[in-house]
Amino acid sequence: MSEQAMVRCAWVRNGVGSDQLYQDYHDTEWGVPLHDERGLFEFLILEGAQAGLTWLTILRKREGYRRAFDDFDAERIARYGDADVARLLADSSIVRNRLKIAAAIGNARATLAVREELGGLGAYFWRFVDGRPIVNTWRDISQVPASTPLSDAISKDMKKRGFKFVGSTIIYAHMQATGMVNDHTLDCFRHRELASPEASDHFSSRTTQTCCLADLPGNGSVAIARSKVAKHPP
Repeated sequence: MSEQAMVRCAWVRNGVGSDQLYQDYHDTEWGVPLHDERGLFEFLILEGAQAGLTWLTILRKREGYRRAFDDFDAERIARYGDADVARLLADSSIVRNRLKIAAAIGNARATLAVREELGGLGAYFWRFVDGRPIVNTWRDISQVPASTPLSDAISKDMKKRGFKFVGSTIIYAHMQATGMVNDHTLDCFRHRELASPEASDHFSSRTTQTCCLADLPGNGSVAIARSKVAKHPP
């Protein structure tokens, strides 16, 4: 497909759509099913850091976050102490917000607890959608929700587990970013690519830790939440 023939989601075409970093993120990452443990943790921290800011601001600081937060190694971040907090507060390559930095460290510790209980963030997040992406059919960006009953359920569960900066809107953005939900609009070339049977087969082959979904705690209640999301009108 030629560059001229590619139609992208309106959030890329409008406003900052001319920024190549933004466009590349849309074309190669947003909505692609992600099961990698470090990748899921990275998006969790970055989505929390975005609160009150634009996503482009965070993308531009992404490499800074990787350097400052030990390439999103949850085990190392969980051991951060006061000296590390002071270092991060002085680092202009990240968002220097004390609450967000504290949340990142706390979320690393909560992530380790999830690994101990369920095997990892991949098993944790993907159980909420039975191991497969929700494919929506929005015709216009105005139809795309900021949160859903499912993101409400995940947010509530994560808060009980001690995670911070995990409100329903942040969690829904995480779901979009990591491909738990395909929210590319129907006119976008990426919707077709990610919704194709070939894509489903490819990404299912990358799935790890989703073979025992029915045995995971709470799976029945979140399955109900998933059915509510699937019934959103196009």
